[in-house]
Formats: sequence, C-alpha cells, structure tokens
Amino acid sequence: MRAIKEARKFIENNPSDPSAKTLSRLVLALESEVEFPIANIYQLDLDRFNLALEILREWRLERYFVGKAKLFDTATQMSSLAP
Repeated sequence: MRAIKEARKFIENNPSDPSAKTLSRLVLALESEVEFPIANIYQLDLDRFNLALEILREWRLERYFVGKAKLFDTATQMSSLAP
C-alpha cells in the first residue's frame, strides 16, 4: 500500500495542485467504480503518472484480496449449512 499512502500524503500536502486533484478523482472513481478519463493520467508529470499506475496496481491487488476474503466467508457459511 505504499503508493496509496504516498498519494494520500501528496493530496493532503498539496490540495490545490492539479496533480493532487487528478489523483483524488482517480481514487474516487476507483472506489465508486465509475469511469475515469485515462487521458487525465497522461497529463500528469512522470512522477505522478507513475504514482497513478502504482495506485491502479495496488487497488487491483487489494480488490483481489477483498474478493478472496468474501469468497472464503461465503464458502464457510455454505459449509455450515450443508448436512
């Protein structure tokens, strides 16, 4: 979760920076599962562009683990119902 933490600090320390606003919109789009114009990421400087890509990687990885946990919970519940 290094990139997510780094992005949070950047956004908190630079709330009026256009890059911080773009990263904020990216995170909000990921959380709410709405579309985000990929062209906005290309407008970032190279360091923030790489940060955005890392956020996407970490978000996807975290989503996988959340899905795995939900699957395990469902399987556990089903096994308790089976005779």
